Amino acid sequence: MNKLLLGTRKGLIIYQNQNGKWKLTDTHFIGIPVSYTYVDKDSGIWWAFLDHGHWGVKVHQSTDEGTTWEELKAPEYPEGEEVKEGVPASLKYIWGAAKSGDKVLLGTDPGGLFETTDNGKTYSLNRGLWDHPSRKDWFGGGRDNPGIHSVCVDPRDENHIYIAISCAGVFETTDGGKSWKPMNKGLKADFLPDPDAEIGQDPHLLVISPSNPDVMWQQNHCGIFKSEDAAKTWQDISEENGPANFGFLIQVHPENEDMAWVVPGVSDGVRVAIDQKLQVCRTDDGGKTWQSFTNGLPEDCYDIVYRHCMDYDGDSLIFGTTTGNLFVSNDLGENWEAISNYLPMIYSVSLV
Repeated sequence: MNKLLLGTRKGLIIYQNQNGKWKLTDTHFIGIPVSYTYVDKDSGIWWAFLDHGHWGVKVHQSTDEGTTWEELKAPEYPEGEEVKEGVPASLKYIWGAAKSGDKVLLGTDPGGLFETTDNGKTYSLNRGLWDHPSRKDWFGGGRDNPGIHSVCVDPRDENHIYIAISCAGVFETTDGGKSWKPMNKGLKADFLPDPDAEIGQDPHLLVISPSNPDVMWQQNHCGIFKSEDAAKTWQDISEENGPANFGFLIQVHPENEDMAWVVPGVSDGVRVAIDQKLQVCRTDDGGKTWQSFTNGLPEDCYDIVYRHCMDYDGDSLIFGTTTGNLFVSNDLGENWEAISNYLPMIYSVSLV
């Protein structure tokens, strides 16, 4: 992979690896927030989801790696649908995407999952999830409405899908989306009257281990959690009295189910780097222990790293921050080099 797609507060920024160095080569949709980018590795299609302050959500697609773009109609909630009693449902944000067989699945605010089988020409709202009896009890976390930010498809079975909703929790379907069930046993929501509530958990990002899809990880509002039984139960693997705890992103090594990275921050209302020192934490033993790495990362900084802002491929582990810093490591996160310190706020990082 030699291209890097950055969804930022001021457009889609493209970097290319040229002789081992990342160089900025292009910018699209300049001045418009790009909430998320998705690359369909089967077709090679690039998707860009825009969060235009005046015109709302926009969907653009490129079949030639960004040389040209086509605007598509964005998904629409059916007339009469409500987020809650008296609150009409309308598309506010596209926050995640994944491929399931011949479908592309889009996670949205206010909590609906849309499907397209024709690359965005038409969409359908997944009724199994939208009509779940718990849905009107879901609530917003960092956004006013509940939002689906993680869509994870079991690589062994396209009908086996997990989503994560802030705030509701993890849900699973084994029948391609006809029915869904919550999978939150062992999670904690210390902001609720009942911290063990089945509905109301706040995962920040959910990922499947590619090398063993029964092993799942999530960075959660209340810590770092891991499941070794396909989300049936979750264990808190946060670092006791250490930095690896609150954060937004989690990245798992594609060939090692026990290796994962987080970028921690001070929790809740503060949300800056711990002690104003940016650091990356890595576990090599499935969360039993964590190491913190700071070499090449700044002190006296107020950065935090959003949920979709790290990606890994081959020799490169790259992440971007809320103050426009972009860093690369070629040794599993132990040493870092700045690619840029002058970008807009970064919302997503994708290596392609």
